[in-house]
Amino acid sequence: MSAPVLVGYFEDEQRLLEATRWVRGAGFKLHDVYTPYAVHGLDEAMGLRRSRLTWVCFIGGLVGLLCAIGLQYYASVVSWPLNVGGKPPNSAPAFVPLSFELTVLVAGLATVLALFVRSRLFPGARALSLPRTSDDRFALAIDTRGTFVDAEEALAALRKLGAVETARAEVPR
Repeated sequence: MSAPVLVGYFEDEQRLLEATRWVRGAGFKLHDVYTPYAVHGLDEAMGLRRSRLTWVCFIGGLVGLLCAIGLQYYASVVSWPLNVGGKPPNSAPAFVPLSFELTVLVAGLATVLALFVRSRLFPGARALSLPRTSDDRFALAIDTRGTFVDAEEALAALRKLGAVETARAEVPR
């Protein structure tokens, strides 16, 4: 499935930020902004919310911690209790290293998996490839699907805002 978009190419990140703010303010639907490197303030200009990956990481870490403590408790108290020098079988300090390692492992794996699922990075996914955005250009894409956007007016506005080139494109959604 593809979406028709209007693309404006910019050479300056400041003009890109201004154009992004204008597009949102004018009521157009912003498809995406493509940059060769991270641009400070772009997420605010695009109106993006804070990422929920921190919650996924926290929940993954909590699951890893509970699984590690449960596994160690079961192994040392229920399944195979050993009397080692009169120490209790459920000694918390002995559980710390494995609990820490499993917490970090499960939190990391859950975060990476959630990122791949949310970004639709799975085998067979079609990647968007806009020309000249890999090292020296920025691109701003306006979604025209399901809206009554005057394409010529929008492209003229992008040129007025500093776009060095404008085009129509079909991008995978």
